[in-house]
Amino acid sequence: MPFTVLLPARLASTRLPNKPLADIAGLPMIVRVAQRAAQSSAVAVVVAADDAAIVDACSTHGVRALLTRRDHATGSDRLAEACAQLGLDGEDVVVNVQGDEPLIDPRLVDAVAALLEQRGDCVMSTAAHTIVEPAEFDNPNVVKVVLDAAGRALYFSRAPIPWWRDGRAAGATALPTPAPLRHIGLYAYRAGFLRRFPALPPAPLEQIESLEQLRVLWHGERIAVHVTDAAPGPGVDTPQDLERVRALFA
Repeated sequence: MPFTVLLPARLASTRLPNKPLADIAGLPMIVRVAQRAAQSSAVAVVVAADDAAIVDACSTHGVRALLTRRDHATGSDRLAEACAQLGLDGEDVVVNVQGDEPLIDPRLVDAVAALLEQRGDCVMSTAAHTIVEPAEFDNPNVVKVVLDAAGRALYFSRAPIPWWRDGRAAGATALPTPAPLRHIGLYAYRAGFLRRFPALPPAPLEQIESLEQLRVLWHGERIAVHVTDAAPGPGVDTPQDLERVRALFA
């Protein structure tokens, strides 16, 4: 089944203003991300922007971009509008690649899309990889996910889950077996679900953890999870992140 990659891009950023237009080796970051995503099997890669400056930058470099409303509360809301503009609905598969991931692996994009195509019991799919460092397991900025026997998400949390009662409580630095999983913020949606997602009431757990994907589970929908062997390349959230990525491209 063909799929479309959508990249939400917002000009305002608290930690890194004008982030989508930040220069990385001569190209705006959003263009770098789109070029990486285009190496996947997607039939189209489209930027969903909140500002004409992003649309203009994309057009200059041959990247398709749509202008969406500025007042969307979340990236999912922006993608829902983009789906409507593109006429995507029903079982059409849409992959959300974050606009600050210039090192995204195109093979991971393909894997998440393929998983959703195979899983008629799920409205979304996402990705995760094994945590090997105790410090990462304990870090609240690292989102963890636990799965059921069918590879579907049971819960996402900033807390160290699953909690190893007999090991961690005793002060051990080892990790439980099987190893815990770090969630990767890459999502595939059925377009029909993505278009109705913004209308779902926010979930209490979503607000407590500040994790939007918990709204999906709260309302009884399922998310399939692809477990990859490789950790993704670094994203860009801060000026320091940007310098690290620039050095990799240089």
